[in-house]
Amino acid sequence: MNQNNIESREYTEEYTVTLDCESVVLPTGRNSLLSVRAYLEFLALSGQRILSDFVVDGIPFDLSLPPDNRPFRRVDAVTIPLTELPLLLLATAGQQVCRARCSVENALTLVLINNPEQARELWWSLAGQLKEPVLTLSLMPEHLCELWCGVTFAKLRRWQLEQVSLLVRRVDEACEDEDNIQLSDALEKQVLPWLDKLGEHIRLWHSAALAGTRMGAGKGGGSR
Repeated sequence: MNQNNIESREYTEEYTVTLDCESVVLPTGRNSLLSVRAYLEFLALSGQRILSDFVVDGIPFDLSLPPDNRPFRRVDAVTIPLTELPLLLLATAGQQVCRARCSVENALTLVLINNPEQARELWWSLAGQLKEPVLTLSLMPEHLCELWCGVTFAKLRRWQLEQVSLLVRRVDEACEDEDNIQLSDALEKQVLPWLDKLGEHIRLWHSAALAGTRMGAGKGGGSR
């Protein structure tokens, strides 16, 4: 990504920042990960692109979450054109599913070793994560959903949110039992299978979107 049109400013030698393999000169005061990411997002948008990867000291960061305040030595970011936004949305939704699944798996044991009140609090703390990938998918272009699923994303989102609501109600009902085994069973036999199915759909859609992107690139390359 060419940054020749970006004004050179004071840059600290304490750490290195790159965008699409090119060194970035940061404005004065951009010393935190949050401020660095914000500036890189500004540069990307200025070039009609968006961040797709944000790697800190060799460790990839989840772009759906704000960066923390850890010290760092190097930041490497990669962008993609806006035309590839569906790929990023699907990747983000996939990460949200994985994060929710990990939280549920951890809760399976935790609810058993805590009293019923604490077990309910554990469940309520992770219940909100179930809707995150659904809301991310709702940002997908409508024509892709109709192509892949035969319905609009509006209808798909409504159906998926209804499923989330049903899941939450069923697990809440399990919370009413003083035996935490009921809650653990509900998480294992209802929530995890739903997340696995959603994750599989996302992987299939990502493969379809990636194939479409490559096909478009191939046609573009052949036309030059």
